[in-house]
Amino acid sequence: MLNKQPIDPRLYRDAMSRFGGHVQLVTTAISEERRGVTITAACSVTDSPATVLVCLNNSNPKNDIFFRSGIFALNTLAAHHQALADAFSGRMQITNEERFATGVFDKLVTGAPILHDALASFDCRVSEIKEMSTHHIIFGEVVAVRYNEAKPALVYMNRDYHTL
Repeated sequence: MLNKQPIDPRLYRDAMSRFGGHVQLVTTAISEERRGVTITAACSVTDSPATVLVCLNNSNPKNDIFFRSGIFALNTLAAHHQALADAFSGRMQITNEERFATGVFDKLVTGAPILHDALASFDCRVSEIKEMSTHHIIFGEVVAVRYNEAKPALVYMNRDYHTL
């Protein structure tokens, strides 16, 4: 018999904290307005056509730009990016301009901010957005890729950063 009672969100989050995830910076822009968010909820969907997905909390009104822009970049962070990850996570009370000043950004095809020294960057056009309770799942067709020298990756597990 299946349990039909919903799982307590806190219990779920505590269990998920044991799930290690790569740390990513997802970015977007419309004209001069830019936004970036540190996430671990991102993954490859398919390689033909090359597609990734990111999950963003829909309770933050500043994330609305991701749903309007039609573009995003998924930047894989290295161990040396921990301060940048903190800056874009909201842990630090700094302005958007100060967040973007923690790294060097350029553009590839779409105009989404690409972290210059990311382990890998995927420049994407939004192909679909699905709302799922507290989050939006944004699918992006990858139109350009850049990767740099392999270095230790930044991962998040047990509510703390680790390297791999």
